[in-house]
This record gives sequence, structure tokens and C-alpha cells, in this order.
Amino acid sequence: MVNDEVRGRVVFQNAELDDLIMVRADGMPTYNFSVVVDDADMGITHVIRGDDHLNNTPRQMNMLAVLGVEPPAYAHLPMILGPDGAKLSKRHGAVDVREYRQQGFLPAALINYLVRLGWSCGDQEIFSLEEMIQHFDLKSVNQSASAFNQEKLLWLNQQHIIALSSRELGERLRPYLEATGIDPASGPTPEAVARAFHERATTLSQLAESCRYCFEDFAEIEAKAAKKHLRPVVLAPVREVRTRFAGLRDWTAAAISEAIAATVAAHGINMGKLGQPLRVAVTGGAVSPPIDVTLALVGRERTLARLDRAITMIEARAAAS
Repeated sequence: MVNDEVRGRVVFQNAELDDLIMVRADGMPTYNFSVVVDDADMGITHVIRGDDHLNNTPRQMNMLAVLGVEPPAYAHLPMILGPDGAKLSKRHGAVDVREYRQQGFLPAALINYLVRLGWSCGDQEIFSLEEMIQHFDLKSVNQSASAFNQEKLLWLNQQHIIALSSRELGERLRPYLEATGIDPASGPTPEAVARAFHERATTLSQLAESCRYCFEDFAEIEAKAAKKHLRPVVLAPVREVRTRFAGLRDWTAAAISEAIAATVAAHGINMGKLGQPLRVAVTGGAVSPPIDVTLALVGRERTLARLDRAITMIEARAAAS
């Protein structure tokens, strides 16, 4: 009988317990014997493992009894399954835990996700490490298996990214910038980038890649975005705002915002009619943090040069129409 911390009282019939091999012909001990000796030598008090090992437990308990060692407490956790209900494996996309780190998952987020797969504490989804330590109890672990959900993991990682301070997120972001070939010294500080982009990325590697235009120039503007937003109708306001930008004393988000607002008012258009063409011209795409914050991060010289390129594109388009 096993008094399991998760499953409760589990009874095995003696007939189910075969005469297992303890030492192979080459003198190497088998797993079931090795782990018993190892647990005894190290004074293990709790064995917490997957429920695929539950059948091994009574055999190991018998060997511990023969050795005169009090068995540890056992807790067998439910397995993690793939979307098809089979045991999670590489064919489901399961990877080494180090790969999750390389992809930009925060350790606390991954632990949070794994803990919540088989355990609950009311309706709370997001836990800090301190909260998990405080509230976790083996008796609250579910007995049924759970399916791995990549989208849920990404969502949880995003929530943990958002919860970090800009300073800490910037420190964590720096090695991912370097891993993607970005020189952090060639643009804004990682802390400033983290402050602007933290709500827009699900992983640190994605965050690093999405802010690349803040550190280096891009070869081409996305064709679809250029076609939609860099049209002859915006040529005059783009030219004017470029002139206003060049004359700014301070290159700050506040000053940039005032220059855009003044241009919008002068041409009788709404903010989106100018903001989106600016975004496409300066970032190469249609998505970014608020446009004033984005331009502040990109810097004056890069912004003006990219606007010049966009103006040339719009002029060519106007001439061809």
C-alpha cells in the first residue's frame, strides 16, 4: 500500500509485484535498485515524480524495508499531455528547458505555467515565485493529467514581462539584443526600450527583434504598409512635420507629440492620418508603440533620414499617378 500525497491510499496486490532484476549481468545495478540506495544514502524525505512511476513505488518500498530504511513520502504528479491526449513528447513540440530560456521565456513564467497545469489556488492564474512558495500544497494537486497549451504559456510569459520593472526588464533584454546581432550601444538604452515595448511582446527574443529598427536601419518598408499609408495625399503634412522635427530643440516624446499635433491642426486632419504614415516611414511597418515614444527612441537623425526616404517614395508615387 502506498499513501500517496496526491492520490491518497493506493493498494497493490502482491501478485502484481514481479521479481525485478536488481543487477544486470554486466554488474550494473538497475534503476529501481539504484534509486532506493541513492534515496537512503541522501536521507530523502519526499519523492515527487510523475505518476508513470507509481507502479515502481511498492517495489522500492519493499527494498527500503529490507534495508531497514523508513520510506520517504511519495507524491505522484499527473502527466503532461499533448493536444492529442498522448504523453507530451518532441513530436508535440516539447523542447529542452534551456530552449525555453533561449526563446525568451522568463523562469518565473515557466514555473508558474507548469505549477498551474496540475494545481490551483482559487481562480488566480498569475503567481510570483514567492506566492507559489507560500500557497503550494501537494494536497491541492489534481489527479488527472493536463494538456500542454503553448498559447497559454505565451500569455503567462507576457504577463510576467509586463510585471517587471523597466530596469529589470532592460537588464534581462540586453543579452537577447546581443543574441540577435543588435549592439545595445547603437541606440536607446535597453531600459527605455523595455519601458516602451513591454506590453507588446510575449517573449524576450520577440521583444528584441521587434525593436530592431531602434538600433539599426532596415532595407525596405513593408510593401503592404507603404501602399496603404505612404500615399500622395499625405505628402504635404509629412514634409511639414519633417521640417518641424528638424527644428526641435529637444528630441523628446513630448516635443515630438507637440510637433505632430501642430501639423495635424494646420492641415485639418486627424492624428491617425499623419501618425500611421510616420510609423510606417520610420519603423518600416504598421505596428509600434505610440508614435511619439517610437520616434524618441529611434532618434532625430534616423527619423529625419527615414522621413526623407519616405518623402522620395511618395513623390515618385505622385509623379506616376
